[in-house]
Amino acid sequence: MSSAMPLVRLGRSGLEASRIGLGLAALGRPGYINLGHAAELGEQRSVAALRGRTHEVLDIARAGGIRYLDAARSYGLAEDFLGQWLRERGIGAGEVTVGSKWGYRYTADWRVDVDTHEVKDLSVATLRRQLAETRERLGEHLALYQVHSATVESGVLEDRDVLGELGALRADGVAVGLTVTGPQQAETIDRAVATGAFDTVQATWNLHERSATEALARAHAAGLGVIVKEAVANGRLTPHGTPPPLAAIVAAELGVSVDALAIAAVLWQPWADVVLSGASSPAMLESNLAALRIPAGEDIQQRLRGLAEPAESYWATRSGLAWN
Repeated sequence: MSSAMPLVRLGRSGLEASRIGLGLAALGRPGYINLGHAAELGEQRSVAALRGRTHEVLDIARAGGIRYLDAARSYGLAEDFLGQWLRERGIGAGEVTVGSKWGYRYTADWRVDVDTHEVKDLSVATLRRQLAETRERLGEHLALYQVHSATVESGVLEDRDVLGELGALRADGVAVGLTVTGPQQAETIDRAVATGAFDTVQATWNLHERSATEALARAHAAGLGVIVKEAVANGRLTPHGTPPPLAAIVAAELGVSVDALAIAAVLWQPWADVVLSGASSPAMLESNLAALRIPAGEDIQQRLRGLAEPAESYWATRSGLAWN
């Protein structure tokens, strides 16, 4: 696989990242809400097996030119696996850009058959505790620390103690970002931009969920780096889901998989800096990377606009997805 991949600066953070990054949400724990996740992982889901799987996918990502890696405290052992890989491969700080997140605690204890997999807490006490935990695992590689799933309702964007801690972290040389979620993503993004406290924003945007488009364009214009998550709609835009006929037809015409088309559609947005692959297998990652070979075309983009869903409907569907 070629290591050539376009690189970009993440807004005013100055961090360098690859246009496609790798998110570790589906690799650091045995359960996740991606359609087909269980099939991707196979029967071997012990800690040792997933550590080996994560390292294998990270090796392929590195060979494919991926230079942005995204973890979180709540992604099971993702930070542990990533930190071990960085040390074992002798990768120095600056050779890759590593982002992680605070605000959720993993509670599933390596099981899938539990009612609660993670618990959200955006208090300053959680920030302090989880930042120390993240630094213990990632050390000097930590380049970007993000509030995990900020919303206006959570109050985190008005929490002076949290913003003070994040400001101190920023002064210490670590860029500060936030991820957003839910049908009010746009409102949260605009509020975050107004604070002046953040260097990056990570949001859900895909062929079905486009409600944050204008807010992301405003954030990008204001100097924030934009990272897009859930480009394949948690598996709905992959062979594991039931892709809309139109998406399947266009992908077939281009000679690519539906997931590659979905990721390419994000790359075509002028405000999108990085789009995350959430692959949990080498085959899925290689399929995702094919997005780089799809040329942008206004006619294709126009045809795909009809796949957009109302935000409330999209997020209701997402909330109904089962783990694994």
